[in-house]
Amino acid sequence: MLNKEYHVIGVMSGTSLDGVDLAHIKFEINNNKWSYDIYECDTVSYSTEMISKLKNGINFSTTELSDLNAEYTNLLGKIISDFITKNNISSLDAVCSHGHTILHQPQNGFTLQIGNLPEIAKIVQQKVVCDFRVQDVKLGGQGAPLVPIGDKTLFSEFDYCLNLGGFSNISFEENNQRIAFDISPVNTVLNFYANTFGLEYDDKGEISESGNLNSELFEELNQLEFYSKLFPKSLGFEFVKETVLPILESYTISTEDKMRTFTEHIAFQIGKILKSKSGKLLVSGGGVYNDFLISRMKTHLPTIEIIIPDEKTIKFKEALIFALLGVLKLRNEINVLASVTGAKHDHCSGEVYEFSS
Repeated sequence: MLNKEYHVIGVMSGTSLDGVDLAHIKFEINNNKWSYDIYECDTVSYSTEMISKLKNGINFSTTELSDLNAEYTNLLGKIISDFITKNNISSLDAVCSHGHTILHQPQNGFTLQIGNLPEIAKIVQQKVVCDFRVQDVKLGGQGAPLVPIGDKTLFSEFDYCLNLGGFSNISFEENNQRIAFDISPVNTVLNFYANTFGLEYDDKGEISESGNLNSELFEELNQLEFYSKLFPKSLGFEFVKETVLPILESYTISTEDKMRTFTEHIAFQIGKILKSKSGKLLVSGGGVYNDFLISRMKTHLPTIEIIIPDEKTIKFKEALIFALLGVLKLRNEINVLASVTGAKHDHCSGEVYEFSS
């Protein structure tokens, strides 16, 4: 008999490197409809040293990656354990953890999320469900995006769900199936330039707003091959490092102008996806706090109602959805949609590591 209620912790670390998101969540299912409550939640920042390793992991040797995986698994386990202790959380069904993406090369049949070693169950002393992407890539999929099944299951009242994190990604129903894909880089680029000012991010988009739009750069960015590809398609930091940043760095303009132009690029690409459409657009992720980006999006989306949810959903939506993926795995139910990843078929993905005291 399957449970009607689950208490889990969702754990997410995104490409924008702002830390580990943790959320204690209760899920209930009644008449095949899921509902949720987010209880305690927190974001734990990385040390400067760990940020450097996660940024540069793409260049590591196999041995260095193995060492980083072990180190990160220990760190993530401690962060989760401390969260459980701090909030006196008990009677959990599982910890559902994404890990941190270091390499994402689905075109080469490869994706690596560190922090998903079996030892993590022993460290946190809980059942752990994790490593959700690898199976999809083996089935010919992109291994991403995985969030759309959560959008479909938990946020069906919205016509479109957009996340503004390290990258922007969107999901919606089309011809009775869920469609989803990455749109463009967002905070992976904007934070890179904010860092040059000694800042973690561009607060409210104020630096970007102070710059001028460079039309030549704007056009070059919009001509990138990725934007003309049909979905399913996904982006990794490799795209930013090897394609986007070299273009931006080739222009001898101010950093403010680069950020202003790239912000317009983000809004333009989102607008291109939703042009001639109407309805409600739920927007979540750290980019929601970039007031200038949101204002530019509104300009490019005149017929769309942009809805920004409550604070917990903004900050912890991905942790929430990976918690749901973990619960669906425990139930042996589909948690990855082939319509969005391009895999051979829908499937139930993830590893389950048991803990016995």
